[in-house]
This record gives sequence, structure tokens and C-alpha cells, in this order.
Amino acid sequence: MASEGSIKKIAFSKNNRSAFARKPLQTSEESDANRIGTACSKDDIVILQGSTAPLPNGIPSYTVQILNVCVSGCSISNIHVSCGWFSSVRLINPTVFRRLYYDDCLVNDGEPLGPGQCLSFEYSNSFSYPLSVSSVSCC
Repeated sequence: MASEGSIKKIAFSKNNRSAFARKPLQTSEESDANRIGTACSKDDIVILQGSTAPLPNGIPSYTVQILNVCVSGCSISNIHVSCGWFSSVRLINPTVFRRLYYDDCLVNDGEPLGPGQCLSFEYSNSFSYPLSVSSVSCC
């Protein structure tokens, strides 16, 4: 998907597990129109998710990338994600991503994710979980 103000491209395959994202300068009416120079918000965290090769036993796998796309150089901590009853057959490092309660997962053990930084992990389950940022703290 590409447009004049933003570029979001995601390409997951066996040989290519990369993602590119650029924060649009203007967003929908629900959020600030031009956020350069303003405080950070949960809109500065982008979650990309795509299918990857299944486990040898056939269970589907997914790669998740969580990016800080803040254009004003802000670090963002205590990133909480709406994640339902998230679980994985494949072990995920709990300091990277873990479910605390129903529909509340914590990213990076609550530590800051700097501007331009990206965390990624893979999980395996019979279906993908819809993931969205629910809250953040600005550093």
C-alpha cells in the first residue's frame, strides 16, 4: 500500500522477513493532523504482523514487528498491547512480549523503545491474534 504521505510495505516470505514503515505527517481526523514537535502518543507505535513458515508439525507461525515511528525523537515505554488470550506454541522471550492479563500484553518488559527502534518475535498458533496498541508512556 503506498500513497503520497505515507508508505507502508510488508513482505514476509521464507527468504524475506523485512518490513518498512514511514509515519504519515497527516493522519485521520481522530488524531492530530501534524504531530511534528508534539508529545508522543500510542499512534507512534506501529505493529506489523505477517505469516511465516509453519512449524514442522504444521502449526501456522507469524512474525510480529513493533516499531517506534515517532518523528520527534521520543522514546516510548510501558507499551501495552490489546492481545486477547494471546498464547504461542513457540516460546517467546518474556522480556520481549508477554501476556499479563486477558487483552493486556507488555512489550520490551516495559522498557523504552527508542526512536526508530524495532522489536520482533515469532509466535505459533492455529490462528493469528489481532494486536493493537492500547497504552504507552512517553519518556
